[in-house]
Formats: sequence, structure tokens, C-alpha cells
Amino acid sequence: MASDKYPVILVHGWNSHPGVWKKLVVRLDAAGIPYWKFDHTHLQGSAIPEIAKSLDAYLRDVRDETGWSGSVDIVCHSIGTCIVRYLLEVVDGKQRTQAVRQLIGLGPPNNGSALAELFNDIHYGETVINKLTGIFVPQGYDPAADRLVQDVRPGSPVIYSLRNAGLRSDITYRIIVTANPEDISEFFPLFRGKTWETAEDGRFRATLNGDGIVAHTESALPGVSLDVISASIEREDHVPAPDQYCHINLPKNSIVIDRIMQHLTNPAGKK
Repeated sequence: MASDKYPVILVHGWNSHPGVWKKLVVRLDAAGIPYWKFDHTHLQGSAIPEIAKSLDAYLRDVRDETGWSGSVDIVCHSIGTCIVRYLLEVVDGKQRTQAVRQLIGLGPPNNGSALAELFNDIHYGETVINKLTGIFVPQGYDPAADRLVQDVRPGSPVIYSLRNAGLRSDITYRIIVTANPEDISEFFPLFRGKTWETAEDGRFRATLNGDGIVAHTESALPGVSLDVISASIEREDHVPAPDQYCHINLPKNSIVIDRIMQHLTNPAGKK
């Protein structure tokens, strides 16, 4: 393995699979960057701490197999970021046996998810779930039985533990999010181009500062700037359609992938 190439670990999100990284993997191959895809589909029904434990074992196995003892970069989507952070900050926060150079999260619900809370809401839950069935949630979805979704409710023990643990000073955090400032309904038609978030008074409200599923307020971390990529109604040949900026499509959006590659190949931002 080339010593000047930091290996990349790819961690998919909720109700997803490693195939979402197909387009990014092409770019990694072209750049000669080694990568491994952590697959937690077989852990469906498990909680974030359990999946984090599995990720810990996976990373150690990768190091044993490859002989790589240096730092790695981790790119994750959605709840995948919470899984990685739980391992690095809560489980390994003091010992720091897992060496990571950068953690790059795409649309992460770092502070908990208003949508997860809506799923469980006695007044709105059924309506929201029905609207998203077949697109974002499976047929017959029961949020009470979904431990991952329960873990990303804003008041959950997992979110509390992440907030309490704090960020690691030895890791550079990158948060890539999208927005819909032009109020394009095609951005995420099911919510008319908007994203649900929780207001200061605890009520749910719609915002254009989100990707249809996760709002910017939910992704934000102390001292970390959001890397915001906005959808536009003005199209050029190389610009993805507005719906490609929504949460589900972040891992395969070409502009998002460009931004990931910039961070991986030029982490210091040198010109």
C-alpha cells in the first residue's frame, strides 16, 4: 500500500447498503486511493452501540490483513456518521486506539433527527410514514421496533452520549450538506422541497436548510463549518438535477463526490 495514500473506510447509512458508494469508488480507484466498505446490513435491527462495536472489530481486521498502522479517512452517510462517531468519541474517546485523520459525514443527524421524532409522534407519525413508504421507509414500517431510529431521536441516550463525549482533537471533521435556497419542489417532492426540523420551542417546522431528511441544525457540530452545496433550478450539462441533492442521493451526487475527493486528496485546502 502506498504510504502517501490514506486508506478510506466507507460507512453507509440507515436502510441502505455499500452499493451507494459505487460512483465514489470509481473516483477512488482512479486516484489510487485504497478503500474498504463496512457493511452493516446484516446488523439490521441492532442499536448504534452494537454496530459501532462491529465497526471497531472490522477496522482492526483491516489493519491486521493489510499491515496498515497509520491513520485512515472515514466517509459516512447519514446515520453511518453517528455509528462512526459513537465508536471514535464514546467507545474509543479516551484510549484513541483508532487512528483517524478525517471523518467526512454526508447529511449526518449529529444532534438527533426531527424526522425520527416525527415517526414516533402520536399525531403526525402515521401520516409522515405513509408519505415516505417505498421511498425512504419500507412497507409496514414500525418505528418503535427500529432501534437505529430510536437511537437518533434527539433525546436518546446515544445522542446524549455523543454530546457529552465531545469531538476528538486528533480528528478533522468535515460535514457536507445540501440545501434548497431557491425553494425547488423537485428537490424532495414528498415534502415540497423542504426539510422538517425542531424549532427552539420544541415544535416541528419546515426549512429550506436541509436535504429533505436532515436539517442543517441537526448536522452542525461545535467549531465545525458546514460545507453547504445548494441545488439550483438553472441546469448545466454537468450539474445534477435538483432531486439529486436530496438526502438519499448524496453519496452519488457528482458535486458531493467532487467535494469528498477534494478533502481526501487535499485536506489542508492548498491551492
